[in-house]
Amino acid sequence: MVVVLILHSILRWVVIAVALVALGALWLRWRRGLPYDPGARRWSAAFAGLMDLQVLVGVVFFVWNGALIPNGFALRHRWEHLAVMLVAVVLAHLPALWKKRPDAIRYRNGLIAIGLSLLLIVLGISALPGDRWWTITGLAFVAPLLASIRYSREGRRLQG
Repeated sequence: MVVVLILHSILRWVVIAVALVALGALWLRWRRGLPYDPGARRWSAAFAGLMDLQVLVGVVFFVWNGALIPNGFALRHRWEHLAVMLVAVVLAHLPALWKKRPDAIRYRNGLIAIGLSLLLIVLGISALPGDRWWTITGLAFVAPLLASIRYSREGRRLQG
């Protein structure tokens, strides 16, 4: 289960990075008056696809961990995080709805949808308790385990 949490935590940064690149690419193309090309569509689709993967990993963790810990499904911050992130995923998919619109409208609407989705991601992560921003959640459980299993080339455990 820790692996799923670590994946969810690392994937968060990939989603945020792709969202920022998508916003930059859409904004530059829009300001330059370029036609809506496959490159712009790819960045929007990459962001939406990563959001789908992130929500899949998050829901697996939510259900699995919620079933394992006492009152796991009763924790309010978990439901708030889930609800906000599901709305963010819906917003991430909106640019695909505007395929037949003029290019300027597609760029503008894509920027708004991805920007609002990114804002909801920030709010959704902030709804969780503790310092979730600068840590990769779950690694605190793995690091002591890895440190305790250091072996020499001969297979003997190292001292210290």
